[in-house]
Amino acid sequence: MRLIDARTNDGTLTIWLEGHVDSSNAAEVEREVTEAREAAAGLPVVIDCSRLEYISSAGLRVILRLRKETADLRLVEVSSEVYEVFDMTGFTEMLDITKAYRVISVDGCEAIGQGANGKVYRIDPDTIVKVYLNPDALPEIHRERELARTAFVLGIPTAIPYDVVRVGEGYGSVFELLNATSYAKLLARGEMGLDEVVGMSVELLKLIHSTTVKPESMPSMRDVAVGWAHDLEAYLPEELYGRLCGLIEGVPEDLHMMHGDYHIKNVMLQNGESLLIDMDTLCHGHPVFELASMFNAYVGYGELDHDVIPNFLGIPFETSCEFWDKSLRLYLADGPADVEDVREKAMIVGYTRMMRRSIRRGGLDTPDGQAFVGHCRQRLEELVPRHDTLVF
Repeated sequence: MRLIDARTNDGTLTIWLEGHVDSSNAAEVEREVTEAREAAAGLPVVIDCSRLEYISSAGLRVILRLRKETADLRLVEVSSEVYEVFDMTGFTEMLDITKAYRVISVDGCEAIGQGANGKVYRIDPDTIVKVYLNPDALPEIHRERELARTAFVLGIPTAIPYDVVRVGEGYGSVFELLNATSYAKLLARGEMGLDEVVGMSVELLKLIHSTTVKPESMPSMRDVAVGWAHDLEAYLPEELYGRLCGLIEGVPEDLHMMHGDYHIKNVMLQNGESLLIDMDTLCHGHPVFELASMFNAYVGYGELDHDVIPNFLGIPFETSCEFWDKSLRLYLADGPADVEDVREKAMIVGYTRMMRRSIRRGGLDTPDGQAFVGHCRQRLEELVPRHDTLVF
């Protein structure tokens, strides 16, 4: 009976160590590891320690000799107990060693939010977890953590994830939010009035937009939006397509922070303080792009089917439209910009994004999808010719 399990997949040799590796079996384990390496000569090696319960100094010497022969050796799914052994002996300083993630369940937990990339659950009174839709979301999770830290250091009130966990076949980020409640829930329950929540929302939005960032710290929303427009080349009349691209490309680069998915489910109130969540969309750019995403969340996606908004935000479509209108007016109240002009500029970007998203998700394959794509195209045909710039 073999002491290890070894498999080759996607150009990598993965070796599972099992049970105890100590003086009683270290030599045999090393022999089987060597055989596996020779059968997959030249491939990078990953040691999966998810089944490893204990490793002695004899087992450590096996790892050490393997490292000398395999420059890119990695150890993954290491339990806390085994990781402590590697850490105490200095192996964590010379090898790429990754701890195993603790496993949690969200069965029966309250779903308190949902965005494009994940769903947020409350797992106890003090803690929430964002479960990512992508089962291979580790790069996204680490990226969001860095973005959240960047925003926090710059003075944006946000929750920073303190742990990464396994949830089913995917991953989640754990946050401590101490009974925080989303703006959406406060409105839906009638615990706060519309004008009060609008005021808090716009105050936080202005703080975000007044914060300058380094260009390398987060993506440019302008570059992303240019990509949306270019993806519509085959679906718009040539003149309209060219004019739309010109409008979006003409927006100057702007290093002010944007959330990128700002709406009442992504802001929570905790002890009177607003906290921004869902930071994976954090970026920089001109505020027209943020206002566009707000238009989509509050109005755009529900224009043809009003039920979309209460299903997403938990408030009636009419209330959501009023929230958008009051938010826009309050946001622009201190400046000379014309509200209706800015509204249309945001809608141009919003319809571009929604049309592109629907097409990419198979919208042209269903009657409802075709109607929605046609609606976005019609609105672009009406709005784009009326504007020479999206800047305000």
